[in-house]
Amino acid sequence: MSDILHTLKTPLGPMLLSASPDGLCGAWFVGQRHFPDLQPPAIRTEPPTHRLLAHACAQLGDYFAGRRQHFDLPLDLSRGTPFQQLVWTALLHIGWGETTRYGELAQQLGRPQASRAVGMAVGRNPLSIIVPCHRVLGAQGSLTGYAGGLDRKQDLLQREGVL
Repeated sequence: MSDILHTLKTPLGPMLLSASPDGLCGAWFVGQRHFPDLQPPAIRTEPPTHRLLAHACAQLGDYFAGRRQHFDLPLDLSRGTPFQQLVWTALLHIGWGETTRYGELAQQLGRPQASRAVGMAVGRNPLSIIVPCHRVLGAQGSLTGYAGGLDRKQDLLQREGVL
């Protein structure tokens, strides 16, 4: 069975959402780095008929409207390597208004020498915003390495009151 796709209009540009039978497996800004080799469907104003995608659209809409700080959606992270899945799961524990650094995340994972590998895994996160990779900063607290672009990362952190 192939994934179900929907393109959502957001204040930061269109996002392609993808659902597998096991959960939400993709949320990318159209054209971002590591964007999947998929043709996004046309942006529609009506909500998707697929239940999970409808919930994801509603929750992302609430996030952008400032009414949601946490996502409550079944996620399918199975398409990453075991290490990527470990990193992506750790990202889920970085709360609204909080940030961490790549090195700190590596320490938390028990791999203090793996900052770069953690950064690579963070950069491959397939669920922008929902798995909050935008909350990871560079060593000096700088805005670095967001596949959706640093302008979007800055906007997301401003929405969350971090910047």
